[in-house]
This record gives sequence, C-alpha cells and structure tokens, in this order.
Amino acid sequence: MSKKPSKKASRAAAKARPGKAITSATNRPAATAETENGRIARALESIAASLNASAAKPSSADSLKSADAFVWQPSGRLVPVPKVNRVDLGLLRGIDRMRDILIENTERFAKGLPANNALLWGARGMGKSSLVKAAHASVNATVRGKLKLIEIHREDIESLPLLMSLLRESDFHFIVFCDDLSFDGNDASYKSLKAVLEGGIEGRPENVILYATSNRRHLLARDMIENERSTAINPGEAVEEKVSLSDRFGLWLGFHKCSQDEYLEMVRGYCKHFGVKMADDQLEREALEWSTTRGSRSGRVAWQFTQEIAGRMGVKLAAP
Repeated sequence: MSKKPSKKASRAAAKARPGKAITSATNRPAATAETENGRIARALESIAASLNASAAKPSSADSLKSADAFVWQPSGRLVPVPKVNRVDLGLLRGIDRMRDILIENTERFAKGLPANNALLWGARGMGKSSLVKAAHASVNATVRGKLKLIEIHREDIESLPLLMSLLRESDFHFIVFCDDLSFDGNDASYKSLKAVLEGGIEGRPENVILYATSNRRHLLARDMIENERSTAINPGEAVEEKVSLSDRFGLWLGFHKCSQDEYLEMVRGYCKHFGVKMADDQLEREALEWSTTRGSRSGRVAWQFTQEIAGRMGVKLAAP
C-alpha cells in the first residue's frame, strides 16, 4: 500500500515546477536576443565591406589626362570637371591691369619659367575668381592642354600636402585654386598652406602654382588681428605668424569697387556679347536703378542685371 505524499512535499514540488518554467522562459528570450544581435552585427559588417569595396580609389598621375580642370577631394581623389563655369576673358571689364599681370604670370609658369603665387583680394563681385578661371582657359589654349586647374575648398586646406605629393610626379603644370580663402578664430589649417607656399622641407613642386581669392588682404578678420595684439605679451610677434601667410604670395592683386561708368560698360559688354538688344538710354536707366536697389556696383551685379533683362526679353544667354 503506497503512501500519499505529505502536504509539505506536495507544496515543495508545486513550487519547484513553476520555478523551472520561469527559468526556461527567461532563458529563451535572452538566447533569441543574442541571435538577433549577431545577425545585426553580421549585416553591418557586410554593409561596411560593400562600402569599402565600392569606394573610389585615390587618383593617380594618369587620371590627370581626363580633363583640364578638377575638384580636389581630401580622400585623395581628383574629380574631373567636364565644363568649367567661366566667362570669356574679354567680358571682364574694369580690371585691365590685374588681368594683364595675372595672364603674364600664368604664361611664364605654363612655359616652365619662374612665376609667383597670386593672392587676388578686395571688393566682392569684381571678378577675382572669374579672372583666375578665364586666365587658365586663355593660357591653356596656347600650351595645348598642358596647364590644369585644380580647385581646393577652403575646408580641405589641411590635405594640401597629399595633393602636392600627387601632382609632383606629373608632367603637367597645375594652378591650385582656392576661392574665398580666409581664416577665423583658432583655425590652424593655415599652417598647411604656409608650408606649401614656402618653408616646408619639400616646398611647392616646380609644376604647381597657387592662386587664391579673398575679401581680406591679410586673410584674417580685422577683429581677430586686434584681439591677438591686445592679449599678447609681444603684440607684434603674436600677429606675425598669421599675417606672414599673405606675404608668401608673391603677387597681390587688389580689386576695388567699380565706378558708375565701369559698371555701365560691363552691362553693355554683356548685352552685346549675348545679343540682348535694348535702347541705350533705357538700358542705362534700368541698369542704374538695378544697382541702386542692390546697394552696390560690381561685375556680379552687372551680370545679374543682364540675366534679368535677358529673361524678360526671352533671350537665352548662350555665346554666339
């Protein structure tokens, strides 16, 4: 005759059974979470591998044959520019002296003769960057494509040494161009530019010249210079390192605000070139009104007015 289990034993067994169920239920979600985390990790690794495989390789010296102009990427790539956004050299009015100096300097460089780095500074909209691009096109036509234009963005200045090492081995000549170059606050990237311009161990390659545009003659904000002077033990030495950057450009070409006559000459030149026909007195009156509403006179304002008139008259701005 079998004995019935005691009430105490029954209660213990009942407590044990739920405990096993709870433990099992707790372990299953943890295992599932681990499996899912593993799948996510493998998926991320696969995506990373695909991105690395598809990433563009750094440019080589041979790739420089593909175009006359490029945009530099700090990853080591030179992106070809099939069609450069430029205006004809003959359309740049009111800057004759600066034009002639830059063209002569560029021609000497393209022929392998000594030439200077150039800083084009001054008033906004007066054709600084347009002159650089137009000078490249004009000179490149005479040396049969041997002169390349490479644009480097202001924020990528620190990668200049990498670009120099790529260009140094090439048979081409290069204008490295930085538009709207300036430095603010504690920005120390100007040191990379100084080393390339002059003073580095390797220095600037013989087949490279640097052209930069800026609204500031010394590439620094005035309040930044004054702050350095007021807080330094030796005010002169505190500013010297940063101001000396502009001194390393052999050519300083100053662009100043144009007169009313120069502004009207620019407007007439654009209209004649693109076939925009309007009575001269009406053209002059509307052009002056346009500049008054903009609060300035410059080549950029003249071009914007030309676009306005051409659009109103249904004329496409395509060179004849």
